[in-house]
Amino acid sequence: MGEAGLTPEEKYHLITRNLQEVLQEEKLKEVLKERDLKVYWGTATTGKPHVAYFVPMSKIADFLKAGCEVTILFADLHAYLDNMKAPWELLAQRVIYYETAIKAMLQSIGVPLDKLKFVKGTDYQLSREYTLDVYKLTSLVTEHDAKKAGAEVVKQVDHPLLSGLLYPGLQALDEEYLKVDAQFGGVDQRKIFTFAEKYLPSLGYTKRCHLMNPMVPGLTGTKMSSSEEDSKIDLLDGASAVKKKLKKAFCEPGNVTDNGVLSFVKFVLLPLSENGEFTVDRKPENGGSITFKDYESLEKAFADESIHPGDLKPAVERELNRLMEPVRQVFQTPDMKALISRAYPPLPKKKGGQAANAASEEISPVRLDLRVGRIISVEKHPDADTLYVEKVDLGEEQPRTVVSGLAGLVPMETLQDYVGVFLCNLKPQKMRGIESQAMLMCASIDDPRCVEPLVPPEGSAVGDRVFVENYNTGSPDERLNPKKKIWEKLQPDMKTSEECVAQWSGNPIMTKLGLVKSKSMKNAPIK
Repeated sequence: MGEAGLTPEEKYHLITRNLQEVLQEEKLKEVLKERDLKVYWGTATTGKPHVAYFVPMSKIADFLKAGCEVTILFADLHAYLDNMKAPWELLAQRVIYYETAIKAMLQSIGVPLDKLKFVKGTDYQLSREYTLDVYKLTSLVTEHDAKKAGAEVVKQVDHPLLSGLLYPGLQALDEEYLKVDAQFGGVDQRKIFTFAEKYLPSLGYTKRCHLMNPMVPGLTGTKMSSSEEDSKIDLLDGASAVKKKLKKAFCEPGNVTDNGVLSFVKFVLLPLSENGEFTVDRKPENGGSITFKDYESLEKAFADESIHPGDLKPAVERELNRLMEPVRQVFQTPDMKALISRAYPPLPKKKGGQAANAASEEISPVRLDLRVGRIISVEKHPDADTLYVEKVDLGEEQPRTVVSGLAGLVPMETLQDYVGVFLCNLKPQKMRGIESQAMLMCASIDDPRCVEPLVPPEGSAVGDRVFVENYNTGSPDERLNPKKKIWEKLQPDMKTSEECVAQWSGNPIMTKLGLVKSKSMKNAPIK
């Protein structure tokens, strides 16, 4: 893949083929006469990328063939502002997921990654200069223009949040701060693109070119949405799920309008085909296999019903699985599976089966109030042979009472003055008549029964915060609601590693001084 020997006209053809519209077309041609084009494509890191992402990927392949310098922007700040659907620590994981998935997609279609630049929005969007430009824009842009610009992209409500009104301005400024000649996106971005052309010159910045893909119907519906499970084929769906979802796809015999299956051939499979061909296998009695060298002849054959949906769908399924298989393989490792569970933890359900509000209901270890504490006294529970009653200094005005089921498992003298890790925001619970106000965290196995309290790093002070790496921004719940079962949902992913390091879902549990460990227990649940 490369631009060797291409004329400016040939590069222009590659850059613009299959696009619905180009704004500042003459400017684009002028740049190509002098040098290669610098272009960026941005995606907000919210829901999981699905197979419709192969549509922009196939255009990025065209840009690279035409010698363009391509930047892919992971718009984490935009994702955060989009109704604050996800907290920062989750977005950090999603950026890693997106980058891994998109790199795998590009490698699957033979795109050399060394020509690409990957940038995270928060790498520059929180800088002094960018922030000042945002403020300058707010002094120029009317509410009407901001709402109009975001009409196709930002969710429209009667009382919009300011974040949604800022969104178009941020996207416009990205063009300047990424130092590109052009921005690429779907035609649903058109109003943001014209907004950028109007307002960037007001700040002394140049207008950019805008390259727009048509809105391609989803394979299984009119629009493929990452928020509707049945309307999309996930990048990691297995072959049986692909077959099942394609079976449901709208593909009426002879109908070439809003046909997602045909559109996928036009915008992905044919442009990415090494020999520019697409083969449909048919039984000999139906005319045998037939190869199409361009989309127009396939569309004509489908329109006159010489190609039946029953033949087209298996051909698309075959090619789709070929594209997806390298992506699936990348995510097969234990590390990648752990990344998926961190980036997209399951949401709890409300009554009636509706997913709860992600901003307030995200099941994340940030919600746990874990602290270093020192046991200042320990004695047997007067009414239970298996329980100890401890007084624990957690850096508060008064010590807390903690009841632990460690009698017979851990010697009392071991616990005296023991510096350990305590979960401090469980609802206080009476245990045989004595209220326990926190829980001592231990590595614990049932067969043979063995328990070890966790050990914070040497030098830890009482009250020091204990957190999960990558989940250390935000505040814990004041008290975990027992009905929500937050701890019960997080606990199964807490265990020690092969090196005895305490972990949640593969992420180390730590303090500012280092790792929390068990003395000797490997791969043991933490309770």
